[in-house]
Amino acid sequence: MFAVMKTGGKQYKVQSGDTLRVEKLAADAGEKVQFNEILMLGGNTVVVGAPLVDGAAVQAEVIDQVKGDKVITFVKRRRKHSSKRTRGHRQQLTLLRVTEILAEGAGATGVKAAVGAGSVAAAAPAPEAAAKPAAKAAAAEGADDLKTLSGVGPALEKKLHEAGVTTFAQIAAWTEADIAEMDEKLSFKGRIEREGWVDQAKDLISK
Repeated sequence: MFAVMKTGGKQYKVQSGDTLRVEKLAADAGEKVQFNEILMLGGNTVVVGAPLVDGAAVQAEVIDQVKGDKVITFVKRRRKHSSKRTRGHRQQLTLLRVTEILAEGAGATGVKAAVGAGSVAAAAPAPEAAAKPAAKAAAAEGADDLKTLSGVGPALEKKLHEAGVTTFAQIAAWTEADIAEMDEKLSFKGRIEREGWVDQAKDLISK
């Protein structure tokens, strides 16, 4: 029997005994996790979900937390002559071994559901998180118009505000690590450097 499961925004066709790498999960080596988003089951009878197969699951044992192969990105800033940078990135992954494919009864197994590491952080905010909306609203009163930056529209400006970025001075002070972190938060990898936000912010402050 095989199953087509979904995790980390990707689909995987797996069988019992398969080893695979998926987007990082909140689990330690040796733990058993269960994937409940099953799109299809195959074997003697093929079952296609609508969109998921009710009661089906894939169970797996976490072997280790690993990093993927290094991916090299080359960034050339628009309208900035001789301004370019090459940097590498290694995606954090979880190495799994599939132990069992369940056609039914997924809800009664007692095995914890596989959850992405980022989802856990979002689901368990820090105690002071409740006070953040008021703080952001107060900060917004003295905020700069971030839409002045190339490539920033109302939706992206809102995301920046939610991340606590409200002024050009903050952007002008970003380090490479800050840029990499913000790329992840905004889900627009490379845009900050491609549009030259840091240089634009510095120019706007100096005016």
